[in-house]
Amino acid sequence: MSERRVRVRFAPSPTGALHIGGVRTALYNYLFAKQNGGDLVFRIEDTDSHRFVPGAEEYILESFKWLGIQFDEGVSFGGDKGPYRQSERRDIYKKYVDELLSAGKAYIAFDTPEELEAKRKEIENFQYDAHTRGMMRNSLTLSESEVKTLIEDGNQYVVRFKIEPGEEVHVNDMIRGDVRVKTDILDDKVLYKSADELPTYHLANIVDDHLMEISHVIRGEEWLPSAPLHVLLYHAFGWEDTMPAFAHLPLLLKPEGKGKLSKRDGDRLGFPVFPLEWHDPKTHEVSSGYRESGYFPEAVVNFLALLGWNPGTEQEMFSLEELVKAFDITKCSKSGAKFDYKKGMWFNHEYILQKSDDEIAKLFAPIVANNGIDTTKERITQVVHMMKDRVSFVQELWDLCSFFFIAPTSYDEKTTKKRWKEYSAQQMTELADVLEGIEDFTVEGQEPIVMKWVEEKAYKLGDVMNAFRLTLVGEGKGPGMFDISAFLGKEETLDRMRKAIKTLG
Repeated sequence: MSERRVRVRFAPSPTGALHIGGVRTALYNYLFAKQNGGDLVFRIEDTDSHRFVPGAEEYILESFKWLGIQFDEGVSFGGDKGPYRQSERRDIYKKYVDELLSAGKAYIAFDTPEELEAKRKEIENFQYDAHTRGMMRNSLTLSESEVKTLIEDGNQYVVRFKIEPGEEVHVNDMIRGDVRVKTDILDDKVLYKSADELPTYHLANIVDDHLMEISHVIRGEEWLPSAPLHVLLYHAFGWEDTMPAFAHLPLLLKPEGKGKLSKRDGDRLGFPVFPLEWHDPKTHEVSSGYRESGYFPEAVVNFLALLGWNPGTEQEMFSLEELVKAFDITKCSKSGAKFDYKKGMWFNHEYILQKSDDEIAKLFAPIVANNGIDTTKERITQVVHMMKDRVSFVQELWDLCSFFFIAPTSYDEKTTKKRWKEYSAQQMTELADVLEGIEDFTVEGQEPIVMKWVEEKAYKLGDVMNAFRLTLVGEGKGPGMFDISAFLGKEETLDRMRKAIKTLG
């Protein structure tokens, strides 16, 4: 087979919010396409009209826009192989359904849900296949005229793929190698339903991948059991020479490692499983999103990329461009990847450290303003510089940093008990006098003078500094004391100290 242009696709169903596992699948498709100078196609698989959820498609598109994962063609992106929405391709699918019927590779089945249920009760582990199709109501057991009459009378039917037993199907998987399956265990899958005149996923995805010239199908492990059927369909159409290569990605597992990651796990342990906040139009339930929880898109991408793929080096921090260069789909794990959400928080922390004080200050400024504080960008940037290494999310800064902007109105009981000694009021009164006499109130201006005073008085440095912190902060947190007092300035520092001395005694 000659070298083909690499073309991959991400094809979600608009049935609700995009699961984080779907985001990872799209990311791996993106990395593979970019690495090979290929195209990433965005297709909407909306053949199941009953499960359609308004707003889901827009939500999916917005998610990828936020994450920086760009598509080359497809729904809302244009391209010459459309339409890219399956509900707009009915006529195309019907043509290929008829082709399989004419070739005797598929057949029409009229069995009602009640009849199928009766068979399931009658035959243990019943499946519609070569062993049972002869006892059912279909075009293999009915005459041509009976079939014609049933259709003309408006009886609903499905078209089933006719799978011949005794064959071995080979699925060449880029991650798992040669996967072999006996056709004897496969059932005659439904390919088309007359009720809505739409194909099932199996037929639609094969026809679309073929017509859109998809070279590689990279999808979740849950599709591996369907892969033999898809291979057989390629053969049935005579498309084996252009059949895409397959890669079935490992599942994302619960943080504990057992079972597939679900929204309930996120609710239980307090982390998002969706890229953006999702408002369910049916249940009106609101689910948290990575964006609204304060994650950076690049941190989410970095975190997801390493769930199920290992670069083979110690490197953990990757930009999207670096991921494109380093990604190797053959190095994806065969087994599921534990969803270590705490590692996701670690990545966000690392990205906070990577970003400039200025960038973080821009994000922190609205939070400061929302708390009724009118201050300059310069002062916010100063605070960020001192404190950003202590948080995983920008919104955590306020709880840690509010004392820079608001004087304490009370003093933490536990800290007071531990740090405010019987002599602390006297020491703080003396320290206030020392500070009042300092002209240069910078860190460099304060520190040597105060240290000299502590030494001359033979005071314990820990006692002085702990009490000093309590007077300015109200509890035992924050950066170096002279950083705090320099930021507050002489007047505010002395006001806070005198108020604390008066209150704590």
